[in-house]
Amino acid sequence: MTATISLPPTFEGRSSSSSLRLSLAPVGSAPGLLDGAWWPRSRDLAAELPSLLALLDPLWGRITRVTVNPVHWPVVPRKVPIAGHVVKVGWFLAEQDPHELLLLSYRVGRWNLLVIPPATPPVSAAWLMAAASDPLSMSTASRLMAEAARLRTVAETDRASEAVWTSEGGHMVDPAARQRIPAVTAPVPHSAGGM
Repeated sequence: MTATISLPPTFEGRSSSSSLRLSLAPVGSAPGLLDGAWWPRSRDLAAELPSLLALLDPLWGRITRVTVNPVHWPVVPRKVPIAGHVVKVGWFLAEQDPHELLLLSYRVGRWNLLVIPPATPPVSAAWLMAAASDPLSMSTASRLMAEAARLRTVAETDRASEAVWTSEGGHMVDPAARQRIPAVTAPVPHSAGGM
């Protein structure tokens, strides 16, 4: 079973634990490549991380370090204060998937979360959250993002094709209700020299 935490957004876009959009793999499941997905509301890592870490600390043990790939984060803070301690934040450009957040605990271990871009459509985000928290999945964060983009393109193409078909008068018609065009038979000419 997947634990999904998606509570109503807070006012003014402020980040708090009540606005987290998070999906985690079931506790005790065989480890996949990802332990879940996080869908932040902005690319402001300093504003988004505290609520995520405050929620995960009691679930996973004290998180001491977070790493990201800076490709999608305009500013990477060096430290983030959490209730009772400070979490160090680092980054790796080539070594870390650009769509992944790595959380470390010196005592407990590490967790990898898919980071869903803030502007992702809700349907795609829901699919990504489910896929990233599936303990049987062996997809990387970037592979899941590519698959979600492919699925969005297919859906958009289908909608565009349907819109064209509808705009050109296409609709389902009951074949029995169609007017039948009467069959016209041409008279067979008689030959002049018959029998």
